[in-house]
Amino acid sequence: MDHHDPSPAMHALSSKNAIMLASRVDLLSQVLAVSLHGEIVFTVELSQPWALRFHPGAAYFFIVLEGDLTVVNDQGHALQVATGDLIMLPRGLGHGLSDGECASEADLAALMAAQVTAEKLNVSHGGGGRKTKLIAGAFQFESASVPWLVSALPSVIHIPKASGETAGWAEGLGYFMMKEAQEVYPGASIMISRLIDVLVISILRSWVRIERGGNVGWLGALGDARISRALKAIHDEPYRRWTVLDLARVAGLSRSGFAARFTALVKEAPLSYHSRWRLTLALGLMRQPDAKVGSVARQVGYDSEAAFSRAFKAQFGFAPMNAKSTTIQDR
Repeated sequence: MDHHDPSPAMHALSSKNAIMLASRVDLLSQVLAVSLHGEIVFTVELSQPWALRFHPGAAYFFIVLEGDLTVVNDQGHALQVATGDLIMLPRGLGHGLSDGECASEADLAALMAAQVTAEKLNVSHGGGGRKTKLIAGAFQFESASVPWLVSALPSVIHIPKASGETAGWAEGLGYFMMKEAQEVYPGASIMISRLIDVLVISILRSWVRIERGGNVGWLGALGDARISRALKAIHDEPYRRWTVLDLARVAGLSRSGFAARFTALVKEAPLSYHSRWRLTLALGLMRQPDAKVGSVARQVGYDSEAAFSRAFKAQFGFAPMNAKSTTIQDR
């Protein structure tokens, strides 16, 4: 095949297509792209009697490959989970997993410190009886930057195999995750991060469908045709000087009706949401190696570096110049 530079027309077409594609990126993916950070995937082999304690901190998910288990959330509520089910513990509040009978909990962090290596991402525990096998993963939400997402989530999300929501993708993701956990290949770190992204998004989508308009918080706004249009407009043009009236027109609602409906669904007023999202993007820009406060301030639409710095610190609790070295904590 001949290789040659594309014509100017092809460049123009590619640019146009890129803009069209960018405008169609879904909002959940955009939010998770700046707030979700996958950490590790590992396999867990358990045998009765067994029980594990997950201390507050990271969020976790589990794919149940074999056996069953009981999840006890931070408030002591128990949930029975079967083979083929998916579990996500998105809020990092601390949980217990067990065979439903064993009361003596082993500390997962201690087991991982003793057993997990760069070559073998596997945890084994138990007394040698009936087996339960899991694929597990840890991740973090920068929840101070997207509280409207994290606060919408329950402490435990359960996607039963019987719901039909896992068919066609859970098995495939589980296969790739198990390979990465058992044999660490070149590029494993980025592969694991991407697989965690895919799994978390899939679980959230399935959960929203299962709830069918129930208490799904901010995610429910994505199912409202008018409010989702306004959200899309904000995400498509995050640095525009939006007004409530502008967004109401996009949504096809009166100014007051739009403001009330948006706030009820998103749990935040429209301009507050816009400001928070703009600053969330600014945080990512400030973490780039050569970022300068003044240039980022101008890029995200602030008239002055001082005004940007004040808004940034009010949002995240630290100055823009400290973004590279500071981890966001829940506040």
